[in-house]
Amino acid sequence: MLFKMKLWYTEHMSKIIMDKKKKEKQKSGVPFIKRRSSSHKKEETVQGILLKNKKGFGFVTPEPSEESPESEKEKQDIFIAGKNLNGAMNGDLVSVVLSAKEKDNRSREGVIDKIISHGVKEIVGTFEKNKRFGFVVPDDKHFTNEDVFVKKSDWKNAETGDKVVVQITKYPEEGNNAEGKITEIISRFGETGGDIKALIRQYNLFQTFPSRVNAEAKAVSKVKQQGEEGFEAIREEERKGRTDLRQKKIITIDGADAKDLDDAISIEKLSNGNYLLGVHIADVSHYVAEDGPMDKEALKRGTSVYLVDQVIPMLPKALSNGICSLNEGVDRLTLSISMEIDSTGEVVRHDIFKSIIHSAHRMVYDDVSDMLEKNAVDLISKYDDIYKDILSMKELADILHKRRDLRGSLDFDFDEAYITLDDAGIPVTVETAERRIANQIIEEFMLIANETIAEHFYWMEVPFVYRVHEKPAPDRMDEFKNFVRGFGIAIKGNTENIHPKILSDILKEVKGQSYENVVNTVMLRSMKKAFYDVSCDGHFGLGVKYYCHFTSPIRRYPDLIIHRIIKEIIDGGVSEKRNKQLRKKADMASDLSSKAERHAQELEREVEKLKKTEYMSYHIGECFEGVISGITTYGFYVELPNTIEGLVRIESLKDDYYDYEQAKYRFIGQRTNKIFTLGDKVKIQVLRANVEDREIDFAMAEEK
Repeated sequence: MLFKMKLWYTEHMSKIIMDKKKKEKQKSGVPFIKRRSSSHKKEETVQGILLKNKKGFGFVTPEPSEESPESEKEKQDIFIAGKNLNGAMNGDLVSVVLSAKEKDNRSREGVIDKIISHGVKEIVGTFEKNKRFGFVVPDDKHFTNEDVFVKKSDWKNAETGDKVVVQITKYPEEGNNAEGKITEIISRFGETGGDIKALIRQYNLFQTFPSRVNAEAKAVSKVKQQGEEGFEAIREEERKGRTDLRQKKIITIDGADAKDLDDAISIEKLSNGNYLLGVHIADVSHYVAEDGPMDKEALKRGTSVYLVDQVIPMLPKALSNGICSLNEGVDRLTLSISMEIDSTGEVVRHDIFKSIIHSAHRMVYDDVSDMLEKNAVDLISKYDDIYKDILSMKELADILHKRRDLRGSLDFDFDEAYITLDDAGIPVTVETAERRIANQIIEEFMLIANETIAEHFYWMEVPFVYRVHEKPAPDRMDEFKNFVRGFGIAIKGNTENIHPKILSDILKEVKGQSYENVVNTVMLRSMKKAFYDVSCDGHFGLGVKYYCHFTSPIRRYPDLIIHRIIKEIIDGGVSEKRNKQLRKKADMASDLSSKAERHAQELEREVEKLKKTEYMSYHIGECFEGVISGITTYGFYVELPNTIEGLVRIESLKDDYYDYEQAKYRFIGQRTNKIFTLGDKVKIQVLRANVEDREIDFAMAEEK
C-alpha cells in the first residue's frame, strides 16, 4: 500500500506541473472538456449519463429526445471501453461519439467526446494517509481506480481506515486523479456499525434531522405517554368531528422490535353472520402540517428505511415512536375504515371517518401465532379478553385470502433473511424470517383496507395517489414461458395479455418443489416494478383495478398525503382551486416517492449483501447444501437455505469441460454428460468471501 501511495504521489505531482496553459483556461466549476480531432465532427453523437463498472468499462444511458420518439436502437445503452472513458467519472453527463461498427449487430459502442457536467460532488470512502499527503478510496465500486487525492491541510483530523466524505474540489483530467477535501468523518476505523453508516451516507441518506424539523416535532408532540409525568389528555378541540372508539377492543399486532405502530385492528361478528372489520391508522397528518419543515423533509425522504439493526425514519422519533405510534394504553388520533364483509370476502358496506382509539393490547406476531397454531394455553389465558376476537380475525383472514386466490392474486412466498448482529456489529446468525399466521392476518386486513379506500376515492374523482403495477411485457413473459417449460410447466394462452391467475396457478404448482424459489424469483424478475401514480391503472400482481397505500403514514409519504386528502373530503370537500393544488402535490409525491422507494430498496439490498458476505467470511472451508438458483456464462449461483447466495465458477469444475446451454438454463459435461441446471440440489464448499465487493465464491464439495 505504501509503495502504491508513493508511486501515485510521484506521478500525480509530476502531472500537476504540466500544461499550465490548460489550467489557466479552465475556470473554476467548469468541467474539463476533452477535445477531439476534427475528423469526428461529422460523426453521430449522443448525450447521456455514464454508469461505470468496477472492471473499468462503462455504459452511457442516452437522454430521451424531445424532438422525436426514439427507436429501440436509440434507447439502448452505449458501451464505453475503459480506454475510451477519457477521464469521465460515474454519474457524469457526457457526450459520446458513436462507433461506426456495432457489436453483435445489436449493441452500440462509443468514445466519450466531452464531459458536459459532473454528476458527483462528494464521495464516501476509506481514508489512507502518508506524512505529506493522503487519498480517499471510494467505497462505491462504480468509482473504481478513482482515488481522490487529499492535501494534508484538508484531512480534517482523519486517520487511516476512517470512513469519510470527501468533497471534490478538482475533477480528473488527462490522467490526473480528482482532488478533494474531507468534509465529514462518518466513523472511525473499527467503530461498531461504521460499515453500515458509511453505506447510508453513500446513498445520501441521514438518520438525523435538520434542527428546524426537530423543533417542529418537539412542538407538536406535547401529549406524553399515560403514566408519565406531565401527561396531557387529547385536547377537547382535537376530539371535534371524531368518532370515539376508546371503549372498543382494539389491538395492534406487530413485530417484537417494532416501535412505530401505525395500524390497529378491531373485529365484530354481526347477527347476520358478516364480519365488521375496523382498520385504524395513525392520524399522522394531524401533526405534520402541510408544507411545514417536517412535511418537506418527509416528502424528500419518501419512506423509512430498515437496515438490519438500524432505521432511517421518515419522521422524527418524537412522532414515529411517540405521539403518532398507537401504543398500548394511551389515547391516539386515528383515521379509520369500518368494513362489513360477508362470507365470500365481499365488502358489502364501508365507512371512512376520523376517530380516537385506545389500544387494549400491544400484541406481537409470535404470540398471536402461537395462540392460533399451537393453542398456547398460557397466552390464551393471558389474553382471554380478546381471544375470541383473534379467532374471528383468523376466520376472516382465511376468507379474504381465498377471495384473492380465486381472482388470481400472486402470493410470492419468498424466504426473507433475518440477520443477527452482536455488540460489535458482527453477523452471528443468518436465518430465514418466519411468515406465520398472525403476519398473514395483518397482511390480508391491510390489503382489503387499501383496496376499499382506493375504489372509494377513485369514484369521487378527487386527486389521489394510487399504487400501480402494470402487466408484464410480452417479451419477458415469452422468456418466462420458455424457462418454466424446462420444468415441464406449460403456459397456455397469449402472453401479450396474460392473466395473473395463470401465474398464480404456476406458483401453486411449484409449491414445495426444490425449484420453487427459483421459479418464484424468475417470475418476479419478469414483472414490472410497482410505482405510485395519480392515475388508477390497476395492480396486476394483486389482480385488482383499485389499489393504494393507506395503512402506513408513519413510514410512507404516499399514505400521509392521501390521509390529508381524505380528511379534507370528510370535512366538507375541496374547492376547484384546492383540487388543482392537491393534484399537483399528489403528482409530485408519486414521482418522488417512487424514486425514494427504489433508492431505499437498493440500500437495503446492499446492507444485506454486506452482512451476508461478512458472515460467510467466518465460514471459509465449510460445506453446505443448497439449490442452483441462477445460470450464467461464467458459472452458476447456489442459494443456501438461509438465503445466502454464492457463485460456483465454471473453471472450478475440474472433472469435465462444461458447455453452457442458455436456452435450457444449464451446463452439461462434454465427456460425462453431467448436468447442472436450475433447481438442482448441490453440496458446496465456501471458497472466498470478499466483503469489500460483496462477492461470495463457492466450489462443489468433494464427494466422499
